[in-house]
Amino acid sequence: MKDYKAGSHSVWDCKYHLVWITKYRYAVLVGDVGERARELLREISRSLEMTIYAGAINRDHVHMLISIPPNLSVSKAVQYLKGKSSNRLLSDFPVLRKRYWGQHLWGRGYWVASSGNVTDEVWKKYIEDQKPETPDDHFKVV
Repeated sequence: MKDYKAGSHSVWDCKYHLVWITKYRYAVLVGDVGERARELLREISRSLEMTIYAGAINRDHVHMLISIPPNLSVSKAVQYLKGKSSNRLLSDFPVLRKRYWGQHLWGRGYWVASSGNVTDEVWKKYIEDQKPETPDDHFKVV
């Protein structure tokens, strides 16, 4: 098996492409702020057993290809990533506190797409192929 991870009762591979922006799309993720943001996102991900496969911090937005365990919803994972990193960045950099006086570094919302190498058509065909060719008369639904 490839990059599958295992829990006590599950085997999983849930990868997502996440994108979120800075509030007002201000280009503040440069230099030390960008480096610190990268460190914080790695630290937060590790603490929640998420794995970052790829990431890019641009001047005004963040891209991540990340695996999120099935016991954690995508929205909760993003809430942790954005909330904790925003709090720490605003406390570490006074210049950010001055610009974002409302205590919100990140813009509202995010974009997410699930990532995988199996298309919907492949899943549909797989599920259809699971039906027995001839009905099993010893098993009835009542």
